[in-house]
Amino acid sequence: MAAEAPYRLPAKLDLQSIKSLLSAKASAVKDHLWALREDPDYFVTVLLETNDHRLEFLKDLDGNEHPDLRRGRRQTIWANVIRFVVSEAYYTLEIFSGLSLQAEKLVLLQVKYATNICPYKDLPKEYSDAYLRSRFSLNEAANGSLEMLKAIAIGSPPLRRFFAREPPLDPDSPNMRVVPKTGLKKTKVENQLLYLLSTLWDNGQDLLLTGLPVVLDELERLIQSEKHVRELISPVVISIIGELSILSQCLNQLSLYQPWARALEMTGVKQESDLITDYMKRKELWVRIVNALSETTPGLKAAVGLGEPSNGKFTYPIEKPRTRENVDALRKAESNLDIFWIAIDRVMIANAGDLSGTALHTLLFQPRTLQRTPEWIVPEKPFSAISTASRQNGADLHALYKPFSQLYFDSPTKKPEILQAKTKVKPRGKEQRKPESVAEIEALEQPNPTDPQPTFAVDARALKVFRTLFFNPSATSTPGEISWNDFLHAMTSVGFAGTKLYGSAWQFKPTKLDVEGNIQFHEPHPKPKLAFRTARNFGRRLNRAYGWFGGMFVLDQGSSNPRRKILT
Repeated sequence: MAAEAPYRLPAKLDLQSIKSLLSAKASAVKDHLWALREDPDYFVTVLLETNDHRLEFLKDLDGNEHPDLRRGRRQTIWANVIRFVVSEAYYTLEIFSGLSLQAEKLVLLQVKYATNICPYKDLPKEYSDAYLRSRFSLNEAANGSLEMLKAIAIGSPPLRRFFAREPPLDPDSPNMRVVPKTGLKKTKVENQLLYLLSTLWDNGQDLLLTGLPVVLDELERLIQSEKHVRELISPVVISIIGELSILSQCLNQLSLYQPWARALEMTGVKQESDLITDYMKRKELWVRIVNALSETTPGLKAAVGLGEPSNGKFTYPIEKPRTRENVDALRKAESNLDIFWIAIDRVMIANAGDLSGTALHTLLFQPRTLQRTPEWIVPEKPFSAISTASRQNGADLHALYKPFSQLYFDSPTKKPEILQAKTKVKPRGKEQRKPESVAEIEALEQPNPTDPQPTFAVDARALKVFRTLFFNPSATSTPGEISWNDFLHAMTSVGFAGTKLYGSAWQFKPTKLDVEGNIQFHEPHPKPKLAFRTARNFGRRLNRAYGWFGGMFVLDQGSSNPRRKILT
């Protein structure tokens, strides 16, 4: 369909598609921040991946290492990595939460003015203004993603050999100028890949004339058709391409809104100064968040030091059986991660000011919880004696829950309060208001008898996937990898329709389920195999989005040969 789209007649504007893409991406960004706070293994994985893509690891044209590497200032690089991971998670949350809200407003206005829209008349001003603001914000977000692509792709291990740093005039200067290496022999597909990537991140005349969707289409074709190209694209880079694809598809949808799109483009040029002013006003709060995490912020150096993973403080043997030693290691890693985020929250409270109205403020105020490991208790009975009912209902006997943020902000002058919570909040439906007390949090955390969860009878192939996604050490032996096709099969077998986006991104839409909201996952790259720890993170996201747990999935006794089912 993507290949044929340029040759078809312009389609009708599908604002629902824009809304679903952006809301699912906003939800994925929240889940990313949640996992950074909850899962030590995920936290360390993100830090290591970010570290591997740093430009400091590029040698200069004389073959010398970066000054920070030569002088043993490895902690400086780790500090930059941690600040980048936290600030990028916060900033991206603001970007896509704002875009999602704008898309929702556009949908509402389209319905509101449905009877007034005529091809021979201008759009109602309220509707056209919202259209222009949304398109401007999407373009700004795309520009930011293109800049990120350049910074990350050039420093990625597979592409690093094609670039070098110019020798710095000042050895102590953090500024770097990166240039392509000359005289380097490259294959035809390598030249094609580098041309497409540079067209994107240069964001110049070539991209303006060709168009972002066309360049992404060609990049996607090259990645899918050439194995060597897939090996040159790291998982981090492919995820940025997926993010760009979402923004590109939304912009492409808005461009189909003819006959008004062309006229509104001219109107947007005339109103550019007003659009910039409006955008910068909204951006002020986001910039304040990033500035609170700058290198010179008081207290940040000590906070960042708590997150450095090089001393093994976040070792997290989650896949191993629960023994005293393993439980102690899990608790230690979780405690160290909590200490780090408490320190980051204190820095934000002290330096960012009042963040009311931001997506970050809203997220930290919600009654969300983090899964934590309780203290080791010597089992009175052997594992085999654990009741079958406990295993079947999916109860994790090795979990307790803590607040998403033990510090929350109310006002710049109010001292942060410490919240205590013991059981799990199960998010449902619409965003909830901030709880007023610990008792109210605990009330929200109780099981909801009016919201019973269904039971899914699935074949053995899908059941194996869900047992890995919702791994419970009390009920399941240590699982292995999952093939991506098996994951797709499992999701479609319970009522989702999967749509391949660009890069590694997939969007899953519930078609036969009594749930709301789409969810996005990234296909593992370059090999289509989900590692256990990645699958476990997928399971936690499904739990947060839909309240799913392992006990909801049982073997369909009528499925004698599950392999006969072919994924379409």
